[in-house]
Amino acid sequence: MTDDRLVSSGATPEEDQLDQSLRPRSLDEYVGQEAVREQLSIQLEAAKRRGEPVEHVLLAGPPGLGKTTLANIVANELGVSIRTTSGPAIDHAGALGSILMNLSERDVFFIDEIHRLQRVVEESLYPAMEDFVFDTVLGKGVGASTARIPLNRFTCVGATTRQGLLSSPLRDRFGATYRLDFYTRDELARIVRRSARILALDVEEAAVDEIARRSRGTPRIANRLLRRVRDYAQVRAEGAASLDVTKKALSMLDIDAEGLDQLDRRILETIIHKFAGGPVGLDTIATALSEEPETIEDVYEPFLMQSGFIQRTSRGRTATALAYRHLGLEPPGPTVQQTSLL
Repeated sequence: MTDDRLVSSGATPEEDQLDQSLRPRSLDEYVGQEAVREQLSIQLEAAKRRGEPVEHVLLAGPPGLGKTTLANIVANELGVSIRTTSGPAIDHAGALGSILMNLSERDVFFIDEIHRLQRVVEESLYPAMEDFVFDTVLGKGVGASTARIPLNRFTCVGATTRQGLLSSPLRDRFGATYRLDFYTRDELARIVRRSARILALDVEEAAVDEIARRSRGTPRIANRLLRRVRDYAQVRAEGAASLDVTKKALSMLDIDAEGLDQLDRRILETIIHKFAGGPVGLDTIATALSEEPETIEDVYEPFLMQSGFIQRTSRGRTATALAYRHLGLEPPGPTVQQTSLL
């Protein structure tokens, strides 16, 4: 299985370019994450009044929920520039130093996938975040010497989908940590309406709700499905996205009423049919599906668990009664042992 699917919460570089026009540019335009918005707005306003850079910010949560958007909003609200990179892209301390020394006063330095920084790069980032200096070595061999280069004061915004993989020293250097959660259907509907206006798409209110319902709590998926519905409507329905047209478009894309696609259903079917509903270990599921355990854990499981289709226990993963019913199957009755306890 690969992650190049419509309901994947990851984004390709090409899709990032398409999403630029749909992304909010201020906190007032940003939908959802109310607690995060309120806390961040206070933090930004206080920094503006003091004329200081914002404390370093860590954004955590599943992909597609708006971490990159929030990082750009921080820069926009402060009226400063943003330099964007990712953990894997900074392959040595010298590359980090080059970026840091080119930041202007109060600029935002955004590191996506910050949990994937190499250890030597991460350790070079510590003094930069704490004291706004970059430590480097000049020369080689016996003539080598250390130098401490002063940096302009900046704000580091880190984004991670796996907060538990961050080292304690790195986590401790962020003054504020915000956790982004999956969106409600009402919030997603507001996002779909806004995006439809930008895309000049005539869409029925019922169709907006249908797209929101199948978007897995993720704005990126909502916008992706909206674009596919727009394509279908322009080719098959003279550009109008009615509820019927929307359902036909999403059905053609094999995305069911709960937002599950064929790959999600294969996971549930594997647990139910091959392993009697579980419990079954993650590695065993991955082997049965010819997939990496990390991919299942990071990409597929979060939504399946959040929707109540899978439960994670100390013995492994189990399919819930909801999963059975979703696949049109009768949930199993209690085991003999369970019956004796009733």
